[in-house]
Amino acid sequence: MDKDRSSQAPPHVLVFPIPLQGHINSMIKLSELLALAGFRITFLNSDHNHERLVKLTDMATHFARYPGFEFKTITDGLPPDHPRTGNWFMENYVEVIEPKTKQNLREILLNISPPVDCIIGDGFLGFVLDVGKDLGIPVICFRTSSPHGFWVYHSIPDIIQAGELPIKGSEDMDRLITTVPGMETYLRCRDLPSFCRAPDMEDPIVKLVFKETRRSTQANALILNTTEELDGPILSQIRTKCRNIYALGPIHAQLNTRLKAKHRDPHDHFSNTLWKEDESCISWLDQQSNRSVIYVSFGSITTMSRDKLVEVWYGLVNSKAKFLLVVRPNFMTGEDSEGEDDVVRELLEKTKDRGYTVQWAPQEAVLNHPAVGGFLTHSGWNSTLESIVAGVPMICWPYFADQQVNSRAVSEVWKIGLDMKDVCDRKVVEKMVNKVMVDRKEEFAKSAAEMAKLINQSVNEGGSSCSNLDRLIEDIREMRLKTPPAIHN
Repeated sequence: MDKDRSSQAPPHVLVFPIPLQGHINSMIKLSELLALAGFRITFLNSDHNHERLVKLTDMATHFARYPGFEFKTITDGLPPDHPRTGNWFMENYVEVIEPKTKQNLREILLNISPPVDCIIGDGFLGFVLDVGKDLGIPVICFRTSSPHGFWVYHSIPDIIQAGELPIKGSEDMDRLITTVPGMETYLRCRDLPSFCRAPDMEDPIVKLVFKETRRSTQANALILNTTEELDGPILSQIRTKCRNIYALGPIHAQLNTRLKAKHRDPHDHFSNTLWKEDESCISWLDQQSNRSVIYVSFGSITTMSRDKLVEVWYGLVNSKAKFLLVVRPNFMTGEDSEGEDDVVRELLEKTKDRGYTVQWAPQEAVLNHPAVGGFLTHSGWNSTLESIVAGVPMICWPYFADQQVNSRAVSEVWKIGLDMKDVCDRKVVEKMVNKVMVDRKEEFAKSAAEMAKLINQSVNEGGSSCSNLDRLIEDIREMRLKTPPAIHN
């Protein structure tokens, strides 16, 4: 065994997310958790997103505290001026992203020093398994989507074989899907991932998703950003396909807990956003009454037409609730986007006594602010977990991927919010906001608070997620001792 791989050397882990905000968010937090355990970390990000992080955050200063924490970059295959909104990753994956990235990843691993002992690869990047196997490096897949979403993705071939897909039309949307074990009583066609609405199940995106999902179970292990307490029944189903699962989330809460224990500051963490945060909204929230504000944000890649944005805005105004609205750059689609700034200014002017609008908000801080009583969200998994941990009830308006499944779980499984999917009408928005903020306010607040207490206990010492993280750390240490050094060409 060479000098770099002596029993005293820390494990070297390469972490590789797909180049989307939500995936980077949870995977960079996991990287910091492993760095806190003394691991050497190489975080492999796309050139485009790395440049944005350097520009918008204190990344270099923050991670300088961890010896051996290094950032490397890799191309996503697209030109710098590509908008990277909507479904861009799926549309470019097979022809552009995978071929270029696979070869680059192999070259990085062959030339990195000290050699990598373990790869934690985004579970959607199946080619990482090929590269790891070729070089003799263990691969752990991190599926950053929800367990509900993962399990539905995995079940798509079974749903098709049973004749429950394709969906036959709008009259078919509320039909129950009976071939996803553990979800037979509440999963409807409407709640399947957005790409399942394709009229042809030979659609390339449908095939890509279930192919990459089933490949994830071939990894040495699977990391899921959840807790046994939140997703126990679904985790039991996933374990029939992949026995070694680390359910160690919510990762942001896990990191806050361990940072607090080490530095006595639960908020001493890195803001890994790809958008510039406008912290003036916190000062505005400071002036509002407890649980009086509904926070409205649709994530980093959702797009919306001007007409739909106006419907949301009118619904908020008519509800009489105070609101904090996020309208990020490039949020509106098509011809509408050219007048985006004018639309936002007009909305802001008309509601400056009742609402506050920013391009991007420090979301964890917003959700934990006492003035926030509800969250109108796109149901991305990070946002959902952040809302659960903060004890904030949700109104769900999902956009794509696992978000349709997540919104159903929020309303029907955990009962901590309402599902507004497939509707964008001012009257419905008004009704939903009033239910969460007025009519059923105490009911939702109580259920959300009880769930928050349960989930937060899981990341404390002795909790299920805390124990699973400790097990992951020890298992990677074992891998380091068993993994032969990579052969450098």
